[in-house]
Amino acid sequence: MEKTILDYFESTVQKYPQHIAVADPEGMLTYIQFQKMAMQVANELAKKKIEKKPVAIFMKRTRYLPVAMLSVLYSGNFYVVLDAESPLSRLSHILNTLRPGAVIYEQEFLEKVKTFAPNIEKIEWKNVVTEEDHVEVVLGKIRKRMTSDDPAYALFTSGSTGEPKGALITHLNVITYIDWFVQCFEINSDTVFGSQTPLHFSMSVSDFYSTIFTGASYHIIPKEYFSFPAKLISYMNERKVNSIYWVPSAYGIVAKFDVLKYMLPETLKKALFAGEVMPVKYLNYWRKYLKDVTYANLFGPTETTDICAYYVVDRTFDERETLPIGNACDNCELIVVDENGNAITDDSIGELYIKGPFVGKGYYRNKENTEKAFIQNPLHQNYLDVVYKTGDLVKKNEYGEFEYIGRKDFQIKHQGYRIEPGEIENVFNTAKNVELAVCLYDKEKDELILAYESSEQMDDQLREYGEKKLPYYMQPSVYEVFESFPKNANGKIDRKMILKLILENK
Repeated sequence: MEKTILDYFESTVQKYPQHIAVADPEGMLTYIQFQKMAMQVANELAKKKIEKKPVAIFMKRTRYLPVAMLSVLYSGNFYVVLDAESPLSRLSHILNTLRPGAVIYEQEFLEKVKTFAPNIEKIEWKNVVTEEDHVEVVLGKIRKRMTSDDPAYALFTSGSTGEPKGALITHLNVITYIDWFVQCFEINSDTVFGSQTPLHFSMSVSDFYSTIFTGASYHIIPKEYFSFPAKLISYMNERKVNSIYWVPSAYGIVAKFDVLKYMLPETLKKALFAGEVMPVKYLNYWRKYLKDVTYANLFGPTETTDICAYYVVDRTFDERETLPIGNACDNCELIVVDENGNAITDDSIGELYIKGPFVGKGYYRNKENTEKAFIQNPLHQNYLDVVYKTGDLVKKNEYGEFEYIGRKDFQIKHQGYRIEPGEIENVFNTAKNVELAVCLYDKEKDELILAYESSEQMDDQLREYGEKKLPYYMQPSVYEVFESFPKNANGKIDRKMILKLILENK
């Protein structure tokens, strides 16, 4: 019986040893090369008798980073990929929480490693990766001690608290989730992913792990290519990419530059997106030029491995509409409850709870936040039945699909009314010449702020537009134009930075 991620990976290596496993613009690794390299690094960890502990990884986003991740699994530990661009305070908090058994790093990050992990076992990547073909017997012994319930990795997410929390995901979580993803989207050895998302971001779980479970190929697209969309499309064509899973902002870059009018990703068959709301105008732009591509909106928090709900686009949408997040993935249950924890079965707005084997183990060394979010199913007390309390507000639409309303903790109390910023954004996203709108709240002044991407300043026009479309208490007081919104390390719109920039300029 296949009980760990490694069992699935090794089955793939046996079937497709010479297939391209991972690649970047500088080179490629076949599955057999990938495995040998991972085992070499795992041997080094095993020699140091580090087992069942977190191992931090401080490496660039190249073809070698996924190898380091699997090397940690081979050693009987679980990995945490660190974002080298994170603020020093965040890195320090993560490492203080983790207390890792070791850190795998590349030479250029040595000074940071010395700063944050002075007393932790250090393994420099290039010093342990050799051409030797050997596997210590100890790795086999480690495998026998592993179970499906062992942690595979932790991903640190700040959520609404601002404090990084390490969502702990097990081998079984990944196996059951990827089983759904592979079947739903027909991932196989002919699939070629063009990957946009960093490997410290939960979206990367879907395309990377479905790759190594099936013999597909995973091509890393450098972040800078998204600043030059023509280069991006050329790279996709060169590598014959047929599947992508990007944040909507990445699709938006291509749309704003009108790249598809001049050149197309010639082999693309599947275009999946998640991480933030997909503006319908971006989707319609892609569908205009690439009619035969399958488009799907995926939704889920880091704590549920990656996704809990999905919608394969099967009808046309007007720019004034919002895409649904669809229905539950197979082997996953979505429960919507009111403020008293009672089930909602009609089209009322409620909080989304998630149940099933996609749900992780809580937050690493963070009992308080784990107990707040991973709770007993409020619908019964008959046995231990843990659900994840997402903090997301949803409702059913006329098709019986779930629609995302917004975050419960983003709700604003303004002029005595409870307001969902997402509703305001939906209105202004339909305004002419607005690329994208974000609604923010200045709590100190009790003001609604509308930030919008546009090539022209149109505050007066938007104020007039809002007066026609929204009740008075939902109309923004402040309008700020941006040529382009700042993005965070995952490529998503950085709302905190937008608000900071606006308040600093007031």
